[in-house]
Amino acid sequence: MKIRVLSENTINQIAAGEVIERPASAVKELVENAIDAGAHNIQVVMIDGGRKLISVSDDGHGMSGPELELAVERHATSKLQEDNLTDIKTMGFRGEALPSIASVSRFSMTSRASSSDEAWKIEIEGGQKQTLQPAAWGQGSKVEVRDLFYATPARLKFLKAERTEFNYALDVMKRLAMAYPEIGFSLMDGERRALSVSAVQGELLDGRLKRLTAILGSDFGDNSLAIDEERENIKLSGYAGLPTYNRGNAQHQFLFVNGRPVKDKLLNGAVRGAYMDFLARSRHPVLALFLEIPTDMVDVNVHPAKAEVRFRDSGHVRGLIVGSLKRALTEAGHRAATTVAGAELGSFHQGSVPQYSGRISYPTPTANYGAGLKDRVLDFQKPLAEGFAPPVGRVESEESATSDDMIQYPLGAARGQLHETYIVSQTMDGIVIIDQHAAHERLVYERMKGLLLENEVPRQVLLIPEVVEMEQDAVDRLVKRAEELVDMGLSLEGFGEGAIVVREVPALLGDTDIKGLVRDLADELMELDQTLALKERLEEICSSMACHGSVRAGRRLNVKEMNALLREMEQTPHSGQCNHGRPTYVELKLSDIEKLFGRR
Repeated sequence: MKIRVLSENTINQIAAGEVIERPASAVKELVENAIDAGAHNIQVVMIDGGRKLISVSDDGHGMSGPELELAVERHATSKLQEDNLTDIKTMGFRGEALPSIASVSRFSMTSRASSSDEAWKIEIEGGQKQTLQPAAWGQGSKVEVRDLFYATPARLKFLKAERTEFNYALDVMKRLAMAYPEIGFSLMDGERRALSVSAVQGELLDGRLKRLTAILGSDFGDNSLAIDEERENIKLSGYAGLPTYNRGNAQHQFLFVNGRPVKDKLLNGAVRGAYMDFLARSRHPVLALFLEIPTDMVDVNVHPAKAEVRFRDSGHVRGLIVGSLKRALTEAGHRAATTVAGAELGSFHQGSVPQYSGRISYPTPTANYGAGLKDRVLDFQKPLAEGFAPPVGRVESEESATSDDMIQYPLGAARGQLHETYIVSQTMDGIVIIDQHAAHERLVYERMKGLLLENEVPRQVLLIPEVVEMEQDAVDRLVKRAEELVDMGLSLEGFGEGAIVVREVPALLGDTDIKGLVRDLADELMELDQTLALKERLEEICSSMACHGSVRAGRRLNVKEMNALLREMEQTPHSGQCNHGRPTYVELKLSDIEKLFGRR
């Protein structure tokens, strides 16, 4: 077979397969172009999940006729200055999006430059460009993509249901809207408006919170912590949710680099590392973090979809994220999510109180119905037996009465214990219910961690060193981090080709599977470039010891013990959740209680 050069249309269709995977990919590229054009409002309409129509309109600076003709040519862009791929300040830079989309659809684009009174329109069908023609249009641009993938029918077979494809695009729009609160965004499916957020004015950090609250809900705004730190020209800002405000997957973690939504293993691993002390592995925090980094320290030219990035100093970036998140979580103290109380209030409304059905049934009269009724009524009206005391509103011991001055504390004054497991406390404007075992477990855990930080991790010398065989690249990764592992209590060194020898292990681990531990460490280093496995195992041991050394459920406490537990919780960071991420207390305001009884 002879070698030949592919046609321009075939080349564009191949490029489209890399850049435009589904309708959401086309939406992403077109909306990013609108952002780069300086738009203040961007409207998107999708019909049939984007198969029939994708329409993107903006009020950006627009293009003249000659610029419009050039814009649909392959690798033509106004965004990459001097062919410098290390200084990318725009969302797009390859010049592939428009010709790629046009090669697999019926494409039209109308635009008018801000300095011109004339608008122009160009149409492309299956890669065949039509003649430029004048049009009627206001400032900005409008792109219409009809019958996407009609030129490549095989791609249509891999698309999912209409609603699924629309939701993919909705997720793209939400992420871009989070990154640019100063721009208004709208997404419709032809009948309903799935996303509508107006431009936000004011300080950037405050504006981001308003935009995030509009997209993620008011609960996120009530249960998030502000992040705003800078280190060596790298700035991290955004909002991170409290540990008790979590989800069952990581879909609610939004990460941005220089305004670009990304899905990066390093960033995800840093978030996991910051929260691993507060959440079970099956739970994930809700957050939106924005990283601003000099363009020469990050490479965004990794993947055609521009969803992945590479950092020149990944360790520095990870340290900034982990340190900032942990600092914010520490400053939050014993604070727990407000949604915890809301969920508990919801359970009150699901009680088994019988509801009035609109009909009243009476017992069928019988011959003996009234027999003895008079006597029973007279018995009921007799005076109470001597010595019987009716219940009073609140019974307190002298010891608990002296704790009235403690009501002013955040967790209030202990009033009693229920089922020898839950402490009931009174605050200035409500009540607090504390799980004594979960709370004390966290307190003991924090003490043990403090001891680990103050002293070197005790190591246990193995009587017979353990030899672990593995791939040579895994050995190299471990040997490279040997000094760091020694600080954590693990002493190892290379042992010939494809093997490593372990001489000391952390004493806290006791009788552990050394080979499994070392192999897990090597895998963690390959995936995340961090030693999470060993740290997690140490903390799991601490957690287990704390659990066995804490106040057990079922133990009766006196008022002094209960108040002492409350005061220590107020002074201990992260005491709002146990070692597994569950809340240690629930607070009910008086207004919440009044709602339960219909007073509000």
